[in-house]
Amino acid sequence: MSKKINAAEAMLKVLEDWHVDHLFGLPGGSFDSTMNAIHNRQDTIKYIQVRHEETGAIAASGEAKLTGKIGVTFGSAGPGAVHLLNGLYDAKHDHAPVLALVAQVPTATMNTDYFQELNQNPIFEDVSVYNRTVMTAEQLPAVVDQAIRKAYENSGVAVVTIPKDLGWADIDDTFESTAGTFTFTDNYPLPDETAVAKAVDILKNAKRPLIYFGLGAKNADTELREFSEKLQIPLMSSALAKGVIDNSYPAYMLSAGRVATKPGVDAISNADAILFIGTNMPYLNFFADPNAKFIQVDVKPSNMGKRHKVDVGILADAKTTLQSLIKASDTVQSRPYYDALVADKKDWNNWLTQFEDQSDTPLTVDTVFAQINRIADDDAIFSVDVGNVTVDSFRLLKMKPTQKITTSAWYATMGYAVPTAIGAKASYPDRQVFSINGDGGFTMNMQDILTQVKYNQSIINVVLTNESLGFIEGEQDDNQQPHSGVDLIDAEFGDVATALGAKGYEVHTLPELKQAFDEAKSAQGPVVIDVKISNLRPLPVEQLALEPNESFDQAYVDAFIEKYHAAGLTPISHFLEEHHVEK
Repeated sequence: MSKKINAAEAMLKVLEDWHVDHLFGLPGGSFDSTMNAIHNRQDTIKYIQVRHEETGAIAASGEAKLTGKIGVTFGSAGPGAVHLLNGLYDAKHDHAPVLALVAQVPTATMNTDYFQELNQNPIFEDVSVYNRTVMTAEQLPAVVDQAIRKAYENSGVAVVTIPKDLGWADIDDTFESTAGTFTFTDNYPLPDETAVAKAVDILKNAKRPLIYFGLGAKNADTELREFSEKLQIPLMSSALAKGVIDNSYPAYMLSAGRVATKPGVDAISNADAILFIGTNMPYLNFFADPNAKFIQVDVKPSNMGKRHKVDVGILADAKTTLQSLIKASDTVQSRPYYDALVADKKDWNNWLTQFEDQSDTPLTVDTVFAQINRIADDDAIFSVDVGNVTVDSFRLLKMKPTQKITTSAWYATMGYAVPTAIGAKASYPDRQVFSINGDGGFTMNMQDILTQVKYNQSIINVVLTNESLGFIEGEQDDNQQPHSGVDLIDAEFGDVATALGAKGYEVHTLPELKQAFDEAKSAQGPVVIDVKISNLRPLPVEQLALEPNESFDQAYVDAFIEKYHAAGLTPISHFLEEHHVEK
């Protein structure tokens, strides 16, 4: 006679086989059978209680992005299920493997307009790569096993809806998961030698070539630098690939767009040949010359030509392709465009440095990031919210390849940083974790400071309080419309955090700022540092006006420089002329 097991416990055994050791959620009556199983298996799988289902879903998504492993979240029937959607859409847009376990009312009361009953499958159809309601207790572990496979295979969200009564049932303890036999492959096609030769020829003979890489090249930092140095080609990346190469590397210009640097925008705007490798950056057509020679390296055929007309397409992974490019190329001793951009970046860094220790009040945002950089460990993890805080973080954090950074990239949901910091600390308990928030985003999930307190998570939560939805305010300025709905009232978030059981700081001056960060570095448990900063918009590098041209007269340039304190920032034209870069 077969040994029996509770169906919900059988499901949790499947999660454990897939190396899931914790999950995020908030129980409801419809999830009681699974909560009972979680209690019974608390020695092998940890339940992390959040105060809002959205927090749990975002934590699972952010954690999956940081680790590459599946994140698991759950919600009860009806409102608990609906609350999951925001975090699940973040996972969908950023291609993160996430499993959502969703409760349903008992099978006997389904389809009767029962309390909290919803027809949940249609709700999750758009967000998921797999979406099933379990029909029998016996199939519960098998459905969850299949869901995890689909989430990994398609880098997306798998949803399993579980009627309450099925989780209580006893079934034969005979199911064996496929976790041990499921494998990924990085055996992509080898780069075509003819295409590689054409790419090398284009890059070697270009006057202003550029390497533009993304997260697809995250394991190729050595090859990126070697190829850059061998052919004297400057590097830049998508924002999400920040940290693949050390920020201090002289030929790395960081990114373009609004979440960007001046040298990044300068590099892409002036390039006549682009090696676009391991990225699908959507804003390329706003900056790159449509007539520039374009070499695209990607593992997905559907991405070829999606962002720019392709002269050479290479269907292969980034690391292998770079190795082939290095082997096929001869050394270039010098290139004026490379030298011009290295000088441009040095000028940009010098300009930024002048703001790092200013004692003005309200404080400048630069002073805050100078303190984050000062105390950040070499393996620190940065969870970044959405808004001006994204611009400032990706611009001002001085990252190393040993550190990690994440944000809600394509979905761009506010309220991302606090939940993802919780997920990061759950997966990396021994690493330093920061959540970096604007005052708008922080208030969306600040109740889950309680979660950090409950589990004694040593997270440094930074709140940049400027009393504005600054990113939207900037868009309204660009549209020459009055500010509408973007003003926020101030609050003492450090005091709120103290009331919730964390260590809170209210910071108005530079000495207070330095002291708060000194103490936060060694604090046990969560810290919230509320810094009152000026509401100066981050320098809009995507629309710089540093010298008169066909779009700006001198009066406009003077006003722009004064508004953004851009005096001393050198136009790219100066470096192109100084280094005799050919057009």
